[in-house]
Amino acid sequence: MITSYITHPRCHDHFMGPEHPESPQRLDAIRARLSLSGVLQQTMQSEAKPATAEQIERVHPARHLASLDRCVPEEGLTMLDGDTLMNPASMEAARVAAGAVVRGVDQVYRGQADNVFCAVRPPGHHAEASDAMGFCFLNNIAVGAAHAIAQHGAERVAILDFDVHQCNGTVDIFKDHPNVLVCSSFQYPFYPWRYLRSQWHNIIDTPLPAGTDGPAFRRAVEDDWLPALHAFKPDLVLVSAGFDAHRCDPMADLCLEADDFHWVTQLALDIAALYADNRLVSVLEGGYDMEALGRCAEAHVSALLGLPFED
Repeated sequence: MITSYITHPRCHDHFMGPEHPESPQRLDAIRARLSLSGVLQQTMQSEAKPATAEQIERVHPARHLASLDRCVPEEGLTMLDGDTLMNPASMEAARVAAGAVVRGVDQVYRGQADNVFCAVRPPGHHAEASDAMGFCFLNNIAVGAAHAIAQHGAERVAILDFDVHQCNGTVDIFKDHPNVLVCSSFQYPFYPWRYLRSQWHNIIDTPLPAGTDGPAFRRAVEDDWLPALHAFKPDLVLVSAGFDAHRCDPMADLCLEADDFHWVTQLALDIAALYADNRLVSVLEGGYDMEALGRCAEAHVSALLGLPFED
């Protein structure tokens, strides 16, 4: 198995203030842990390219992109909402983050890699078609899914999201889309407080009460996701990899361990092997305790590489 690791230095330049949990240190923590363990050296490393306007506008209207560009400050910070701020480099970083998923999709369809992990920020799964929120400006996973459909002829794209927060942006963009299945596990009831109850046939929600541990998470995912995935038979698997459901994360109250992320990654790989010729592209979403984030990312990338979990 060839695992591609895609990132870009520009992702460090997006900064929302010294107290903000979505910080450049997140990528440093991931890279340091993967390097120390030797996992990073087993991947094929490459740099992202910015997503083009055409690629972004498949999921966001042009007016949304123009509105965001107008908000970029010449210096300092601009607040879009209580959680989401911009500095002068934010939109460049957002375009690179979305472009990483596009490049990952290209790599798996061209046979350059079996699977991909995009270590990029800002995250994307809260960005709705016309609304930036929840630390997110552009919906990275959605841009990648739309690119796969438009450029590679993907007919059945499965998006698996195991962030502690529900992927309201991804749901907003793809609800009732005939070519996309979205499976999302999340703490309930919890932010973002919208789209928490699915009314669309292609959105599979797995709401989890606060305190849910690994065994309960695994049972719920198997019960909810596997029947839908086997019925759908995706020809591409995309993963929104949020690691903030770890028990040490300060943002929420689920109690997963690093090996649970190895397990759910293996589940996604099994589906990709069955139906998608191994094609799987993952992109970083949440995860805000630096030590836990590094360990969970190591578990995730180890699974992508076909390596066993090591604590």
